[in-house]
Amino acid sequence: MKASTFLLAALVPAGALLVACGGADVPPPPPPPAPEEPAVSPTAAPTASSSAAPAAPPPPPATPTAARWTGGFATPEGVVYDPEGDRYLVSNINGRPVDVDNNGFISELSPDGTIKNLKWIEAGKGGAKLDAPKGMAISGGLLFVADLDKVRTFHLKNGAPHGETKLEGATFANGVVAGPDGKVYVSDSGLKMNGADFQPTGSDAVWVIEKRKATALAKGALDGLAFVGSDVIVSSWEGSAVYRSKAGGAFEPIVQGAKAPAAFAVDTKRNRLIVPRFLDDAVEAYAIP
Repeated sequence: MKASTFLLAALVPAGALLVACGGADVPPPPPPPAPEEPAVSPTAAPTASSSAAPAAPPPPPATPTAARWTGGFATPEGVVYDPEGDRYLVSNINGRPVDVDNNGFISELSPDGTIKNLKWIEAGKGGAKLDAPKGMAISGGLLFVADLDKVRTFHLKNGAPHGETKLEGATFANGVVAGPDGKVYVSDSGLKMNGADFQPTGSDAVWVIEKRKATALAKGALDGLAFVGSDVIVSSWEGSAVYRSKAGGAFEPIVQGAKAPAAFAVDTKRNRLIVPRFLDDAVEAYAIP
């Protein structure tokens, strides 16, 4: 899950000296103090001719978070900001990210981190189906949720199911973003699991959904992705960071030291990123520089 080239427009921590005084006319001199042990053995110290490799550079500093929220999340992978309801919706895989187990759920949070409804949408309740929900987007009063090989749709007001769109051949539908034209774009990271290890499937691509029909748009997969004006923001597991590209330029990190940043959201009202930490069962907020 790495931040590759964006293809839509085109992812740490002196003893006392003892002197003996006997019956001799002149006491023997005190023994000399033991020499201090060198901090580094001379044989281990590098020399000009040493072939020892230089020390690895320190990892990039972690970007300070504005807030960190926990409490009930189960492998949170995606988050979306609903500006009309002024709330965050968080997708929870609640299991392995590749399993068809129908036990995922979506949480509803206030911007202060209060969990309004931990399982606002819950698999198996009210006709909802969710296996391994990941990225999400809002468009036209609907919530679009990436789920393995399909995108499931729910009514934004009440969370009621509203159908699904199949991504033929996809294996790991991941990031979702709604374009200004009403189209919904979805990244397939093209992954499967062998035990605890992820392996490529070769299905990685970017899809576009228009009028409930999905079409493969381009190869090369991302994790989370979002448009902010003319800027593109993507999250990267490999880089433990979130990157931004301004007006089609190079991607630069705006969040660093964030392990496993998944499909994030942009809170346009507070100008911050809401990032689900996939491996830590937490959600974090970062100010956008």
